[in-house]
Amino acid sequence: MYYNSIIEAIGNTPLVKLNSVAKGIKGTVLAKVEYFNPGNSMKDRMALKMIENAERDGLLKPGGTIIEGTSGNTGMGLALVAIAKGYKCIFTLSDKQSQEKMDILRAMGAEVYVCPTNVTPDDPRSYYSVAKKLNKEIPNSFYPNQYDNTGNAEAHYESTGPEIWDQTEGKITILAAGVGTGGSMCGTAKYLKEQNAGIKSVGIDTYGSVFQKYKETGEFDENEIYPYMTEGIGEDILPKNVDFSLIDTFVKVTDKDGAVMTRRLAREEGMFVGWSCGSAVFGALEWAKENMTEDDTMVIILPDHGTRYLAKLYNDNWMKDHGFIEAREFETAQDIVNRRNGSDKLFVVDHATKVGEAIKMLTKEGIDQIPVVKENNFVGSVSTSRLLEQLMDDPDLKSKNVEEIMDSPMPFVAMDNTLDVLSSLINKNNRALLVRDAAHQVHIITHHDILQAMSN
Repeated sequence: MYYNSIIEAIGNTPLVKLNSVAKGIKGTVLAKVEYFNPGNSMKDRMALKMIENAERDGLLKPGGTIIEGTSGNTGMGLALVAIAKGYKCIFTLSDKQSQEKMDILRAMGAEVYVCPTNVTPDDPRSYYSVAKKLNKEIPNSFYPNQYDNTGNAEAHYESTGPEIWDQTEGKITILAAGVGTGGSMCGTAKYLKEQNAGIKSVGIDTYGSVFQKYKETGEFDENEIYPYMTEGIGEDILPKNVDFSLIDTFVKVTDKDGAVMTRRLAREEGMFVGWSCGSAVFGALEWAKENMTEDDTMVIILPDHGTRYLAKLYNDNWMKDHGFIEAREFETAQDIVNRRNGSDKLFVVDHATKVGEAIKMLTKEGIDQIPVVKENNFVGSVSTSRLLEQLMDDPDLKSKNVEEIMDSPMPFVAMDNTLDVLSSLINKNNRALLVRDAAHQVHIITHHDILQAMSN
């Protein structure tokens, strides 16, 4: 038996029991190891489905160009399909994606555009916007839009779900998976729940993403959004493929916990997987500790392969630089906040406040910088040093609104970021950092806070 092209090898990936990392968990914990797909990720499944649908609907014609915004794995799947079917590819990626992902896509003949991470989805520089713009400009091109293309979830409804049901002989009781575009979790969950409505689905989210808060409250809270490092899960938008009715609960996982578990899977289970795989396993097992019984069978979807992360997760120096494994003991943002014993107050200034009033507030409170807010959203910042520079050039500046002269908003960071990471993020562009605690209260961390913590 042989395949007529590489895309015929997509699917039928193995289900493997987790032993070491799942020690002490009641019931059976299985991993759906998706790096056995030819493109080394589960995105091969939906890439093929979206292109087949586009061909069927006349949206993609011979010699056409596929243009997509991707975190890397979808691009690889689309590249394989394009090679087999004779299409060109252009991909946009955010600059937080690993260099390996970019290099692999170029090796497969794709053109790659790298876009900034720390911009809103509707910003013309975002990888969403750049992909849409290229699609409009290039004749005979197709923009699959994995976030809203229903072929994404359909692929997993037609393949991943049935495979898991057959491989467990219908014994699965819990499905756990990371949620990014939502296709793999929701397509798989829909099929499985149709076979057994009692199956629980656990979505894995990351801090800095909107999913868990939206599921629990129905509110799209922009205050939940801040930059995070984990690739492939979480979003700052609500993709149409995320059907919250199919996800029973969400568990959030920090960048560090996901990264450390990813390395454990390689060393203890022999599974050389990607970052979101570690996040999925860590979050699923945390949920399982309190909720699984001896009779339960949990399946965790592991989306991709570790080769995408050689320079990051599997590089000891990179892990140390980001505080994920300790070169020495560093305090965290949480420690700085805890030391204040609730005495710290975050001063903010409204975007419509006059610059002169903002200067009075800075002077009165004895602070060097202050966040700018608009309807409870952090939209900018002002600092004494920058105000002084601007006043020297324009003495009439004091009568203008703060929003006319403000700098970029202070970036949000995670509570578990260590001092070495925090210090690397403070520079002339980021004069302070913001963190949000479990009660959703926002705290500021300045270079003075970091110096003080390092001197303890």
